[in-house]
Amino acid sequence: MARPIILGVVGDSAAGKTTISKGLVEILGPENVTHIGTDDYHRYDRAERAERGITPLNPECNYIDIMSQHVRHLRDGEPILKPVYGHGNGTFGRPEYVVPKRFAVIEGLLGYHTQELCDSHDVRVYLAPPEELRREWKIKRDTSKRGYDEEQVLAELEKREPDSAAFIRPQRRYADMIVSFLPGDDSEKLDAELTLSEGLPHPDMSVLLDEGGKRGIKLEKENSGARRLFIPGDLDPEVGAAIEEGIWEKMQFAQQLRTERLGEFSVGEEKHRSESLAIVQVLILYHLVTAKAAVAVGGDEATARTDRQSAETESAAPAAS
Repeated sequence: MARPIILGVVGDSAAGKTTISKGLVEILGPENVTHIGTDDYHRYDRAERAERGITPLNPECNYIDIMSQHVRHLRDGEPILKPVYGHGNGTFGRPEYVVPKRFAVIEGLLGYHTQELCDSHDVRVYLAPPEELRREWKIKRDTSKRGYDEEQVLAELEKREPDSAAFIRPQRRYADMIVSFLPGDDSEKLDAELTLSEGLPHPDMSVLLDEGGKRGIKLEKENSGARRLFIPGDLDPEVGAAIEEGIWEKMQFAQQLRTERLGEFSVGEEKHRSESLAIVQVLILYHLVTAKAAVAVGGDEATARTDRQSAETESAAPAAS
């Protein structure tokens, strides 16, 4: 089997990493994906962090070296014995034996913190919702699923802010795709704003645009060479389907992945669909299957990344931990 393709999904706490990651796992098929959350590599449990006054966003609170080693093992097609951290009670469980599959989706806080971690990912996504929205999501999640009350969550957010600024947000510069979901005109549907770096060859974006801009989709080029793509959350479903179809046509070698589940997400027990989320997901899938094809043709050391990105990464490499 050719080596797995590694997707990184990085962002601050409650930025939407699990929503994006689980959706991609379902689309690719759980039998084809190794899905890892790097919170499992925390050095201290919840009580120990409180005693030491350290947050899980601080690299010193995580086994970055073991995380990096395990990502490299998976990339090389080797199994790992992964630690397990339980968010429900903030303690560690028994290690889990994990085998590599065709793809690996690795989500967490510090996935691009070192050069080695950056180099181990074929596709790098960073999630950057507005802080007000992220805080709202974190309060809802931590009070409903992690045993906190709202006052505790707010206090923790304030405590974490210096580490967010120092260690989490700077990682966005190493992403191939920065994704921001934003409140739109329809309060129940989120707009999406994507910053697409020059690191990976993105698909032809003309399929998203129309004459006169009636769809509300906007594509602009920044001075850095990156492109900024705006997708309204209230996009007509028929238009969304046509856009998805146009991108799928560029992935003729991956038609087996086609699914009606793009854009699905859950609120409680209810299933919902977001056209902006569906387009984000199909763009990420494009990069995953393109990387898979590159490895199939060029061997295990091949990637879909350009030489230019490698040079840029070397000149602006993240600090080693």
